[in-house]
Amino acid sequence: MNIVLQKSSIENHSSVVITGSKSESNRLLLLQALFPEIIIENLSNSDDTKVMQNALQTSDDIIDIHHAGTAMRFLTAYFATEEHRNITLTGSSRMKERPIKILVDALNTLGADISYLDNQDCPPLQINGQTLKKAKVTLSANVSSQYISALLLIAPKLKNGLELTLEGKITSVPYINMTLNLLNQIGVKTEFTNQIIKVFPKSTTGALQPLVVESDWSSASYFYSILALSPVETQITLSSYKQNSLQGDAALIEIYKDFGIETEFINNSILLKKTSENIKAKKYDLNSSPDIAQTIAVTCLGLGIECQLTGLHTLKIKETDRLEALKTEIEKLGGSVDITEDSLHLQSCKIINEDVSIDTYNDHRMAMAFAPLALKKRIKINEASVVSKSFPTFWEDLKTIGFKISQ
Repeated sequence: MNIVLQKSSIENHSSVVITGSKSESNRLLLLQALFPEIIIENLSNSDDTKVMQNALQTSDDIIDIHHAGTAMRFLTAYFATEEHRNITLTGSSRMKERPIKILVDALNTLGADISYLDNQDCPPLQINGQTLKKAKVTLSANVSSQYISALLLIAPKLKNGLELTLEGKITSVPYINMTLNLLNQIGVKTEFTNQIIKVFPKSTTGALQPLVVESDWSSASYFYSILALSPVETQITLSSYKQNSLQGDAALIEIYKDFGIETEFINNSILLKKTSENIKAKKYDLNSSPDIAQTIAVTCLGLGIECQLTGLHTLKIKETDRLEALKTEIEKLGGSVDITEDSLHLQSCKIINEDVSIDTYNDHRMAMAFAPLALKKRIKINEASVVSKSFPTFWEDLKTIGFKISQ
């Protein structure tokens, strides 16, 4: 489905209900598979979470997780511990190019039986479930925090728990802390000191209060961008959010202050207000929240300002090479972008080309990050239905707040 976004403006004082975080949802689903007494509320309605649910419930021997990278990492660890299950775990053509060697090596060190069926170091995987008897492993920490979280999530069910030593600079620390916090919420003891994480074994959680998933901060980022490209005094309410969020992308609150956006917590919602215009050049290290890089880059393009974003090395192995994709699409719009292996530099750009068709590369964030530009110019989004990966109601929600969208 290709769509056209006419030049639009948003209705002031709009409100949007955003689905639960898929990062929290997928972690809790795996924990629920290990501890069935867990009750989850406000699960994400994203494709990724549905894929995760279906994979955990199926008795099939071949499981296709399509584009769901989080599910691939978490399920690799989960099925490695499922005695008497022999699983082929596969995915889309892009998934078969995304490396998983670091996680597979760590699991095999612990006693797993995982092998590659096609390209070395990438899915599809043959996983023969085992009892993992070893408790210590070392992992490179500078590639993807999902490898670390995958190991931490299965750790309570290992006979001796897990002692995980991390080598190198740790990427996306908030996501690791999210995993540890969720483990703590179900009564699992953990320690995180310097470069060593310990998770202690636990056989059952006992009775628990339902665990409520907070709405997704990555999804909120597109509304911060919309506010930044709107007139001063524009407001929008988003729900449901917590002031003590576990999600690293809550960094949006501080980052978008630089764009004149104030965030006020009211009950379980956030009220976003544009209080001023700030068009100075921006510079951010996004090592802890790389998923909002696309949003910030496009916000700066829309405002005609320069930005320098670093800490982006994990974007090379996402649904697409997001750095290359951003460069290509921004330059179609008239911008100028330089990229390295872990950074993006956008030059200030005063004129945005109209009627440009944005390619989305099977990447939900490419579609959603560029949508706010419709506040400046008419724009086209190719394969717009890709947003269902994380935010299925995105286009309908944009219509609700005033965007003019047609096919």
